[in-house]
Amino acid sequence: MSAARARAAAERAARDSYGRLVALLAAQSGDLALAEDALADAFEQALTRWPDDGVPRTPDAWLLTVARNRIRDVWRSAAHRRTAALPDDAASAGLLHEDPLADVDPAAIPDRRLALLFVCAHPAIAPDARTPLMLQTVLGLGSAQVATAFAVSPAAMQQRLVRAKRRIARARVPFTVPDRSAMAERLPPVLEAVYACAAVTWRQGAHDLAGEARHLALVLAALLGDEPEAWSLAALVTLSLARRQPPGAFVPLDEQDPATWDADLLAEGEALLRRAQRPAVPGRFRLEAAIQAVHADRRRTGRTDWAARRTLYVALDAVAPSLGGRVALAAVVGRLQGADAGLAALPPEPSPAFQPWWATRADLLARAGHGVPAAAAFRRAAELADDPDVRAYLTARAAAQRGT
Repeated sequence: MSAARARAAAERAARDSYGRLVALLAAQSGDLALAEDALADAFEQALTRWPDDGVPRTPDAWLLTVARNRIRDVWRSAAHRRTAALPDDAASAGLLHEDPLADVDPAAIPDRRLALLFVCAHPAIAPDARTPLMLQTVLGLGSAQVATAFAVSPAAMQQRLVRAKRRIARARVPFTVPDRSAMAERLPPVLEAVYACAAVTWRQGAHDLAGEARHLALVLAALLGDEPEAWSLAALVTLSLARRQPPGAFVPLDEQDPATWDADLLAEGEALLRRAQRPAVPGRFRLEAAIQAVHADRRRTGRTDWAARRTLYVALDAVAPSLGGRVALAAVVGRLQGADAGLAALPPEPSPAFQPWWATRADLLARAGHGVPAAAAFRRAAELADDPDVRAYLTARAAAQRGT
């Protein structure tokens, strides 16, 4: 087999099984860092041996066996160092040679990713490390990729992830799914972290990472089974990804040609949202997904239902109030009732500066005919933008306002 085909097979296994294998190895060994190192070693061996030996019939089982053997080698070495300083009776008791991986059947690998997601979002883990930890451990992204997504240096991100894994070990965080009594408290941080995965990869502009975030949302929903907010989150991420534009000049959502959107992803996102429907009061992600569905419906009707968007944003403000939601509501009010009404609905200027607030204020000022203040607001929004295409668009609008 060629090296290219072997690499392709290893990459498929990494995408499909990395999180499952890390979760299983970490759950059995209690050491997340060791599990990752052992699995990395297994993938390296796959790239070396599969071109000559051929891809195994069950690549997951092969990788698990190699990684498990690597962990056992580490344990034997560590146990040897410890037992050398202990009395013979303690060493001969065999207590230091227990093998938690002994009962793992490589032919029947259980899926422990849900437990791993809850580990990553455990209260013992710093909030700023939860999402990066998910990206690395569940999706298998390298620390450099994660660092790029969060706009920090690779060294700083590596330190953050190492601290989080050490915290898991020191706090003896259990690799288990909380029971129903604890689920209500523990699930929101998991959903938030998965949502953040989608948000940071969308903002970064990398289609491959955004697709991985969607994959993670779908994994979470499928593993939870009947949790409406998880299916709503999967719908939200899918509908958002369907509207991704190709690299180049920024085009605002309302000016985009719906024919350029991904019809298959739109249909899938709408199906996921239907799966989330329940008679109870909708949660945050169900409302946000419904807002995205209103956007998507323009592909069918040719128009935006601004009244429906206002209703949904009002409900979202009642269920999960946020500055971003109120700014978006003000923009919708401006479309329905006029720019001056939108400006009146805009929250007070936030501190620290919030880029969407300045962009929305600039647009409303421009629609109201206030050229000079609009130009200043567009310049401020451009200064705060982290996407160069967005920055260029806002700068151009600022220049256009100076001529009005």
